[in-house]
Amino acid sequence: MAAVWPGLGRVVPGSSILFLCDIQEKFRHTVYFPQIVSVAARMLKVARLLGVPAVLTEQYPQGLGPTVPELGAEGLQPRPKTCFSMVPVVQQELDMRPQLCSVLLCGLETQACILHTALDLLDRGLQVHVVVDACTSRSQVDRLVALSRMRQSGAFLSTSEGLILQLVGDAAHPQFKEIQKIIKDPTPDSGLLGLFNGQNPLFH
Repeated sequence: MAAVWPGLGRVVPGSSILFLCDIQEKFRHTVYFPQIVSVAARMLKVARLLGVPAVLTEQYPQGLGPTVPELGAEGLQPRPKTCFSMVPVVQQELDMRPQLCSVLLCGLETQACILHTALDLLDRGLQVHVVVDACTSRSQVDRLVALSRMRQSGAFLSTSEGLILQLVGDAAHPQFKEIQKIIKDPTPDSGLLGLFNGQNPLFH
């Protein structure tokens, strides 16, 4: 496997893992929730095709309900948690993968469990790739500032398609045709153009 230079933010299947954070029933009324679930489901399909492991958490499922079925996470055992960070409940998964370099992070809410998870992962020396079109918050101000905060701390902000094409790497890849079917249609609009427009001082 080729070396992965930390400062570049390259991702390769053999040293990556997909984190799916708290995509649960009680969050259905969150802004852009259907779009976020759709993109996270794409990421999971691609991860399965490329052999990238995935972990799934649920925040206080007794109150916030189970993972939504449209994520397509059958076969993944949800890890229940109360801590905002995913890291304590997936510690064993991280420890058993010494080759791990990159975590691809999807879910909600951006200013809560996504931010806490990103900071904990960065603290462990891992690269964090926040899938910006697969993360949201009830408040878009919270979403915007949390994305900026994670970027300030060293996380990479990426789109789902950008990460998918990094993972596959080559149109000659044996799974490329299947992946091409997944990304053929553009990702649904989740309000990102408004967050990243040229007038936004948080991303200058």
